Amino acid sequence: MKKKSNVIVFFTDQQRFDTTGVHGNPLGLTPNFDRMAMEGTHIYNSFTCQPVCGPARSSLQTGKYATATGCYINGIPLRQDEKTLAHHFNEAGYHTGYIGKWHLAGQEPVLEHQRGGYQYWLGANVLEYSSDAYDTVMYDNDNKPVKLPGYRVDAQTDAAIRYIDQHKDEPFFLFLSYLEPHHQNHSDNYPAPRGYEERYSGSQFVPGDLASLGGTAHAHLGGYYGMVKRIDEALGRLMDSLISLGLEEDTIIMFTSDHGCHFKTRNSEYKRSCHDSSIRVPTAFTGGCFKSGGRVKELVSLVDLPPTLLDAAGIPVPDSMQGRSVLPLVRGEKEGWPEEVLVQISESQVGRAIRTQRWKYSVRATGVNDSKDAGADTYGEDFLYDLQSDPHELNNLIGVEAFNHIAAELRMRLIARMQEAGETAPTIKPAEVKLNSGARRVSISDLRKKL
Repeated sequence: MKKKSNVIVFFTDQQRFDTTGVHGNPLGLTPNFDRMAMEGTHIYNSFTCQPVCGPARSSLQTGKYATATGCYINGIPLRQDEKTLAHHFNEAGYHTGYIGKWHLAGQEPVLEHQRGGYQYWLGANVLEYSSDAYDTVMYDNDNKPVKLPGYRVDAQTDAAIRYIDQHKDEPFFLFLSYLEPHHQNHSDNYPAPRGYEERYSGSQFVPGDLASLGGTAHAHLGGYYGMVKRIDEALGRLMDSLISLGLEEDTIIMFTSDHGCHFKTRNSEYKRSCHDSSIRVPTAFTGGCFKSGGRVKELVSLVDLPPTLLDAAGIPVPDSMQGRSVLPLVRGEKEGWPEEVLVQISESQVGRAIRTQRWKYSVRATGVNDSKDAGADTYGEDFLYDLQSDPHELNNLIGVEAFNHIAAELRMRLIARMQEAGETAPTIKPAEVKLNSGARRVSISDLRKKL
């Protein structure tokens, strides 16, 4: 009887899509991810459904939007009655393990009933507070602190390799959740391994939005890139361990991140905005049915990844999941796939956005508590970007008369997607009309054209 495929989630925190070579970064930061994407399946247009740590993680564990899990802001524990990936893999006869940052519990260390059903546990609820770059402390199944030697990325990778070796003779599902390249909160910097920041500081590649808007990129990009480099080296080490243990052919790996990083260009911190710098993430699969899957160009949401993992492992996808498996896309079956992704935004605002191949449309609620309210009855239009002519989202077209018919069409599509996510249809107030300023007109047929 053929052994079930092992499944590994390689999960980073706050990683921009354009840190990778397959997305045009010329610095050679991610040769292992790039090879994984080229030899496996590259989800070229991959987006978070919530650019905040805890909410995004609740969606990745459950396949539901954050408003459905109830974890729509940081600090709300995942409900005990929510079925996670671990529960589904447990029921299918897998051994399940979690290593790293959780951010879905109410305290540190994480009590057993708040661990989402994972059998093996070596984690921290908020790893950026329990550890530092060279001071990694997590908690085991008995909630005892475990100090792991080495740079934090390496310490977690060592733990993951030990787990794989110990469970190589049974099917396992391992969720490996890194903090990098997230900033270190108490010092507000990006602590790369010693010597790595210097490699990438100075006159290196700066994405167009950061080059135009500034923010803290000039101070932090070297460290950030250094962290990405070490993360990719960890991916390579993990893959090497699978080869050496004879597990390469039997293991599916998914690489993704919870959200991106805009380096304080869009608000006073690093995420929580509708912009691609905040919501677009690197995602790829390798192994099993994902071998030679090519590049998937359709827009895929973080909420689609849990059903994809279950589907790839031959586990039935429950109706409760709001995302959908991407395996039909891998097989070339594109009919019926949504033409936009929905993004829910909290903490910096109560906002909603959709992203299509060409357009970004975002609305913001007024008269609500950004840190407490999950949604609103009324929103006002906030952003409209034409990503074909303005890929770095520098020219906000909302309210420009020549584009009001585009906004009207996207408004209806946003409301429909919110309803599909279980929200009540809101009222969205159009933006005040701005002067045309010679702006060109775009037709509805142009809007609907797939680029």
